[in-house]
Amino acid sequence: MTKENSINENIDTNKINATPLLFAVFIIAICGIIYELIIGAISSYLLGDSVKQYSITIGLFMSAMGIGSYITKRFKHDLFDVFVVIELLIGLVGGISAILLFAAYGYTKMYLIVMYVTIIIIGVLVGLEIPILTRIIEEKENNLRMTIANVLSFDYIGALIGSLAFPLILLPYLGHIKTSFLVGFINILVANFIILKYKEHIKRIKVLKLIALCFTLIIIVGFFTADSTANKIEDSFYRDQIIYRNQTKYQRMVVTKHRDDLRLFLDGNVQFSSQDEYRYHESLIHPAMTLATNHKNILILGGGDGLAAREILKYEDVEKITLVDLDKEVVDYCKTNPLIKSLNNKSLENEKLNVINQDAYKFLENTNEKYDVVIVDLPDPNNESLNKLYTNLFYRLIYRKLEDGGMIAVQSTSPYYASEAYWCIRKTVESEGFYTSGYHLFVPSFGDWGFTLASNKEFKEDNIKLSVPTKYLNEEIVKALFVFGNDEKKYQEKVQINSLTNPILFSYYQKAWDSY
Repeated sequence: MTKENSINENIDTNKINATPLLFAVFIIAICGIIYELIIGAISSYLLGDSVKQYSITIGLFMSAMGIGSYITKRFKHDLFDVFVVIELLIGLVGGISAILLFAAYGYTKMYLIVMYVTIIIIGVLVGLEIPILTRIIEEKENNLRMTIANVLSFDYIGALIGSLAFPLILLPYLGHIKTSFLVGFINILVANFIILKYKEHIKRIKVLKLIALCFTLIIIVGFFTADSTANKIEDSFYRDQIIYRNQTKYQRMVVTKHRDDLRLFLDGNVQFSSQDEYRYHESLIHPAMTLATNHKNILILGGGDGLAAREILKYEDVEKITLVDLDKEVVDYCKTNPLIKSLNNKSLENEKLNVINQDAYKFLENTNEKYDVVIVDLPDPNNESLNKLYTNLFYRLIYRKLEDGGMIAVQSTSPYYASEAYWCIRKTVESEGFYTSGYHLFVPSFGDWGFTLASNKEFKEDNIKLSVPTKYLNEEIVKALFVFGNDEKKYQEKVQINSLTNPILFSYYQKAWDSY
């Protein structure tokens, strides 16, 4: 027998228990899918357009895995050593991947390059894992059919567990950075387990033990310092001092303060500035409230900060306000934080107000009530889930819940910066039988901002007569709200209707903001 054959026979002549290796397959499959989800989620958060970011991440990751699988044919000996090295490298690169991406975005202009390189490195290493393990197990069992069946079964089940654990447990409770360090630690833990369990099959065991110890310490330190590191990086994203930050179940919430300017950001997008929010909220609320036949029963979709409710409560004949906002943590913070409470005049504590933490679409599907005024104060349609709340079917649901002569007001993004998106929203509302009118104003923290006013009965803007105290609106300004410049009207007749099956609004919006 030649020396080479003797080496190849090494694994066969030593009895190997394959069960721990199959368990390793299960664990590394969980880790592999989570790395994909982390990178896709971070890119969606930082760059927007989640479909595009996840598509790029998954496509590039799968291609890199193919390269990794192809490379495995070059490894002919010492497969246990090779597998341990792969796990250690995945643990290190995957563990620091999230912090690397955030740092690249905050401190450099090379985010895309860092993202692509990170995906390729992790993808190639993940592509090496399963073929190497399959060969190790197959050499012992000498039954390729059973080996492949067992390995792929554990691989697919692990991928399912990882894909569920990330959005339901890991991201809400740990965030992106801690999750990546935890998953990296698990990969390194697998490497340590293989070193201990199969030490008689590992040739360079002393070197690998030392490397494993060093990588383990790096990841542990990274995990326990993740919060402070993340805060430093996040501070670079915002102009003003961050006084509160929280990863809710649905979004990243950040509050900043500079002198008298208090700002709320959700997923990096400013929701209000205390310096000028009254301009936005007075314009959102009072035209609709003035033209409505009655004010008894009001519905606010969104508006968890309580600022729209503050303006509605100026009308004494309001009997009931239902505020539907998905994120309970945002509402609770705005209800209890002294600075925001002084801004919204404790509207979220008012006995007339009933808060329901539910998806607005689901609420409209299930409620049997009808409303005199519906205020749609939702974030911009900057992702697919929000786009659903700007479709024709959504406005159809509102139409059915509106009393005769009732009014709706929809925040409709900027007619200047996102003209196609603005007119698409109005055209979509109009497509469901509403009589509509558009108006806009300048909000310093937002720029030129637009709204859609609509009703199931004809109405005239000239009938808007302010009857409550305001800081910004007056009779002259109200008339000017409904005047658009030619550059803001250029897409008025060219846009399509936004629907669930053709979410064109998201494309309009993304195209507009990509250019700014």
